[in-house]
Amino acid sequence: MVIHPPLSLLLALATAHSSYAAPPSYNSSNSSLAHAPYKNPSVPTETRVQDLLSRMTIEEKTAQLLQGDLSNWLNVTDGSFNQTGLELNFEQKAGQFYVGYPILWDWLATNIRIGQDYAVNNTRLGIPAIVQTEGIHGFLIGNATIFNSPIGYACSWNRSHAEQMGLQIGREARALGVSQVFAPLADLARELRYGRVEETFGEDGFLAGEIAFSYIRGVQALNVSAMVKHYAAYSMPEQGLNTGPVHIGERELRTTWLPSYKRAIIGAGAYAVMSAYDSLDGVPQVADYHTLTEILREEWGYEYFVSSDAGATDRLASPFNVCPSPLNKFGQDVSEGNECVTLNALPAGGDVEMGGGSFNYRAIPSLVAANRLPLAAVDTAVSRVLRTKFHLGLFEQPYQIAPKAEWNNIINTPAAKQLAREIDRDSIVLLKNEQATLPISKSAKVAVIGPMADGFVNYGDYVVYESQYRGVTPLAGIQNALGNSSVSYAQGCERWSLDQSGFPAAVAAAEAADVAVVVVGTWSRDQVELWEGLNATTGEHVDVDSLDLVGAMRPLLQAVINTSTPVVVVLSSGKPVTESWLSNTTASLLQQFYPSQEGGDALADILFGDVNPSGKLSVSFPHSVGDLPVYYDYLNSGRGGATDSGFLGADGVLQFGHQYVLGTPQAWFPFGFGLSYTSFAYSNVTLSSTNVTASDTITATVQLTNNGTRDGAEVVQLYVKDVLASVDVPNLRLRGFEKVMVKAGETVSVGIEVAVGDLGVWGKGMVYGVEPGQFNVYVGAGSGDLRGSAAFFVG
Repeated sequence: MVIHPPLSLLLALATAHSSYAAPPSYNSSNSSLAHAPYKNPSVPTETRVQDLLSRMTIEEKTAQLLQGDLSNWLNVTDGSFNQTGLELNFEQKAGQFYVGYPILWDWLATNIRIGQDYAVNNTRLGIPAIVQTEGIHGFLIGNATIFNSPIGYACSWNRSHAEQMGLQIGREARALGVSQVFAPLADLARELRYGRVEETFGEDGFLAGEIAFSYIRGVQALNVSAMVKHYAAYSMPEQGLNTGPVHIGERELRTTWLPSYKRAIIGAGAYAVMSAYDSLDGVPQVADYHTLTEILREEWGYEYFVSSDAGATDRLASPFNVCPSPLNKFGQDVSEGNECVTLNALPAGGDVEMGGGSFNYRAIPSLVAANRLPLAAVDTAVSRVLRTKFHLGLFEQPYQIAPKAEWNNIINTPAAKQLAREIDRDSIVLLKNEQATLPISKSAKVAVIGPMADGFVNYGDYVVYESQYRGVTPLAGIQNALGNSSVSYAQGCERWSLDQSGFPAAVAAAEAADVAVVVVGTWSRDQVELWEGLNATTGEHVDVDSLDLVGAMRPLLQAVINTSTPVVVVLSSGKPVTESWLSNTTASLLQQFYPSQEGGDALADILFGDVNPSGKLSVSFPHSVGDLPVYYDYLNSGRGGATDSGFLGADGVLQFGHQYVLGTPQAWFPFGFGLSYTSFAYSNVTLSSTNVTASDTITATVQLTNNGTRDGAEVVQLYVKDVLASVDVPNLRLRGFEKVMVKAGETVSVGIEVAVGDLGVWGKGMVYGVEPGQFNVYVGAGSGDLRGSAAFFVG
């Protein structure tokens, strides 16, 4: 969702509680309906839905399909209350209301209660609203727990941690009255120029589906609804440009993109779905009957509601030019454009129109009256919204706001901070360590260098205003581990500048230390700064045509590495960075995607060996932006045969090749890659059955031995190859994984189940089926590090 609040919102968090004037309470005006079937929780949900629907006017139905906003009755700058705005909100836009503003907890909870009390007690039918905010890596309110960005926690490959995080986000949201978070994404990171890579769970549909599933199971355990976004295949736009058209065919859509959405939406039972801004094969996704109805409803059986993204329906007029302009706003007559948008989006399966646009769905009553829009289409959409509300228990408990005295025992607690730290360090990926510079001795003198090392916490997008000044920076984390006397610091350069005047101090700090830790990367912004247009290199609507470090960061790395001091480079980023020249240096390399509020301490846990790194990449790293796409699961006819690669030799001589002339299509670091301070050996891969049918489930078992001297966790990854298929299929596909802890010197047996029915192809007639023949199973430490194999046959 796109929010454009004014900069003056910063004073909200500093405003004294005493400045807030509480508005009046409301008394019930719908007591005559107290015994209506829809009010009775013992009545079956579908009976309740139909009973309530039968009592609703067309205006009341329309209001359920429009999103309201907390700011309609709360001035989010000074805390003043607007009674007229409250009444108008629930007359016009009563289905949901958005609350994602950087305001005091008191203001939020009080005004959610006011809104819900008014909806329940002072509207004719007493229908509660769904209270909505953001939540991709934390409940979007000041001083709530901030977890690391999704691209980061996907690198943990830890289902349990993802579920615990979702549970904590739900717990914090519920405590202040929120009942729905716009999360998780089931989009895939297969176009790395795109700014929102950081919000995804990586390039692979199986991994993304598992992490999304676990998040949803956690957040919805407390009756806080997830809203899965951005359905479907949103994150591979033309030229990597946000909201750009997506050019993929039906087979790729179904093979690669839809599985993660289905696992999240159907598998985890998500209560809501958000459609995407883009066009898919030329069809605007807010009005795509094929994806929203034929696939989501008719094939998958989804029964809850789909919402547009903020302002997305307006795009049917501009830029899609499907509908005419102008699109009039509330207070103006309904235009032809408003009608056209409604007639395209609502019958296609776009049930709810989010705010941020023209509220075109207010055309519904006149369109129904003129017999231009079937009432059945409206009733279907409203039923889906009501069904969600009944299943969430909102009619029985419109909000579950905790007593104020308990808020600090629920939100950002010591346990929540510890969870954030554990997930963060579980997500850090060791990419390079040939010189065994890591782990660093705690008796060492450490120079901390780089623009991402201190001064702000390098969070990803969708954090509340000025969050970057709260949390543990890398410098602070290292100081916490060693004490200030053993740590020096030099910024070296600004993240956005070419100025190298700080290099001498950085070089001097490195030369005086035993080890230099240099933190560089990309940066995003919080939800105010991002939309004010401040500089950033990742985030929503921040797209790039290069994945290299910007400004003086590369020269800074080179200057420090050219000293005689051992160097650890930490890439703090929201997407892969293409600095593959680092492979030809002695520097060790860590990837920490945008961190949690405990990120500095999590990093120190890894740097000094308190925790053995166990993260595995959720996304492949290319050598150059020109290599894209670089995902591991390319089709059989893809880059697998490209072995004639050119390069610039160490002697400065150009060595020419053909694929590419001076480069390689292979990944710098492939999907699933990640090193450890110990070593693991894989042996004795066996299958529970080698002759199976499409309805069977088999178990692959491997023996995993920790050959080192340190305990460590390993992500055992299982990939499957369909040896012969009727169409061109992915060369390899992740189909299972388990993260296991193994003590030094010990061997454990790891079993991973594979459902044979999930190994089918969308054949020439676009019919799904598991084709007879051989399937190879590979087990290993990454898509490029397969250690053992076995085969089975489908009859």
